[in-house]
Amino acid sequence: MEKRLKVFAYPEGEEPLVHNGPCKEIYAIEGRFIQELQGKNSYLTSDPEKAHLFFLPFSVAMMVTYLYTPGSHDMGPLGRFTRDYIDVISHRYSAWNRSRGADHFMVSCHDWGPHISRAHPDLMANSIRVLCNANTSEGYVPSKDASLPEIHLVGGQVPSVLGGPPPEERRYLAFFAGGDHGPVRPVLFKYWKEKDEDVRVFEKLPSRDAYLDYMSHSKYCLCPGGYEVNSPRIVEAIYNDCVPVVIADDFVLPFSDVLDWDAFSVKVLERDIPRLKTILQAIPTARYLEMQARVSKVRRHFRFNQPPERYDVFNMILHSVWLRRLNMIIHE
Repeated sequence: MEKRLKVFAYPEGEEPLVHNGPCKEIYAIEGRFIQELQGKNSYLTSDPEKAHLFFLPFSVAMMVTYLYTPGSHDMGPLGRFTRDYIDVISHRYSAWNRSRGADHFMVSCHDWGPHISRAHPDLMANSIRVLCNANTSEGYVPSKDASLPEIHLVGGQVPSVLGGPPPEERRYLAFFAGGDHGPVRPVLFKYWKEKDEDVRVFEKLPSRDAYLDYMSHSKYCLCPGGYEVNSPRIVEAIYNDCVPVVIADDFVLPFSDVLDWDAFSVKVLERDIPRLKTILQAIPTARYLEMQARVSKVRRHFRFNQPPERYDVFNMILHSVWLRRLNMIIHE
């Protein structure tokens, strides 16, 4: 891929809706990827005839910020912008019409990414949608779409120190702190909120430092879906050498084409939340130690680097897109 792949990023459009995106807080991956791909790298080409893939550089998060009226429940302006953008590039270039968008991709970490993609039938049906909200019950197609890791960059800063205390210093079995929203968390709170000394579940903690302290001193970090299936806690857990416990039945995990998530994480079905402690306690110590060691090894695949480095999150995202394009070519 590194030697062959060429990507053409459409120059059409203006900031802040295009060629830009949030580079801090929970949607940081969206803006970081948009900026990195359009920066100095070996993949970018200015000649569409040399491109294997075509990038649609609009930001759904920025559309929500600038085009959506809070409380209106009207996503019409966002859909119209998306359709208009595709109409423009399809009239100026031959690539979209040639493949009906199959060699094009969009990147969105906002929960509304899947909805916005429905604004154009070919974008939804044919294009590669790289989404944090990778929910198979809402139209995500694993063979065509790619799952994007949600990475919470507080203040836009990549943590300078990653990792955490060794296993013997992790005094809690499991930990979660977060808001009571979505379909899964109310169930988690019903059974575990502030009810167990080993499974530490809170709705609020006094500070970010307290949050990180619990995470770095827990063996397992609970990662329930929120409003949607995705959660920034998966990457936070990996950053802190805490074994992720994914609680989101329809969620397709990032980079699962090449990463064996069963080797370094635990999947708990939503219906098994009442049995959470029993499930985790049943994992042999040797198995936990293996998973925890592998968490440390896979961490580099979820790291930002400037400039990007081999096997980091930027390259892993492009690799996911590249694999899906190859898969579509094989089946065409």
